[in-house]
Amino acid sequence: MKTIKLLHMYPNVLDLYGDSGNVEVLKYRCAQRGIELQVFQHLMDKPDDIDFASMDIIYLGGGADYEQQLLADDLMGCKDRVKAAYDAGVFLLMICGGYQLLGQYYKDSNGEEIPGLGLFTYHTEASRNKRNRCIGNIVVETELMGEPYKVIGFENHGGQTTDVATPFGKVLCGNGNCWSSETEGYCEERVIATYLHGPLLSKNPGLADYVISKCLERQGEPSELAPLNDKLEQECREMLFGRLLNKQ
Repeated sequence: MKTIKLLHMYPNVLDLYGDSGNVEVLKYRCAQRGIELQVFQHLMDKPDDIDFASMDIIYLGGGADYEQQLLADDLMGCKDRVKAAYDAGVFLLMICGGYQLLGQYYKDSNGEEIPGLGLFTYHTEASRNKRNRCIGNIVVETELMGEPYKVIGFENHGGQTTDVATPFGKVLCGNGNCWSSETEGYCEERVIATYLHGPLLSKNPGLADYVISKCLERQGEPSELAPLNDKLEQECREMLFGRLLNKQ
């Protein structure tokens, strides 16, 4: 049986809006194809000897200012291991707080700066007015395997992320990296960082399959996946696209 190894970082801290559901979606879609998804956990203040570079996916969910401050020191202690994983081609999937923490820094609404891992050039600063937030459904058009793909999710963030070299996609509805931004998230071939909650992958099965395919490709396995019956998911997506995009 093929195996994909996923490292879930801080599952008990970074789990806004059901973000841990992304792991369950990956596990389900792998199992339907005879692939085992092995899930490992890195927890705050609990040292482990996990070789991050031996993983296929590293996943960080979303967290508010308090949670980011809480785990900042522990995350910085993982800096070299995360960098080694990135250099080894491990897929990085990061949602909201996880997205912010792998940049240069995050300055919260109180003006306190939380250092990021500095893996990417972007940085995030929140408005001092805590009511100024990007909230609501969002649709982003990205490209997967050379084909356009609409990604739908829910954003709720006060942070404004700038200096993004390669965005995840073009905003069709919603805000994105900043208020009324044209772009959302950060992306490389094996990196997806985004503000989209939901959980993200339950609403976007094509994106879940992209992650799985890239993991298999890195292992030297055939990356083409057998199709699954996503009729219900596609019908839901089309309904939401019609509701959200027809307002534009």
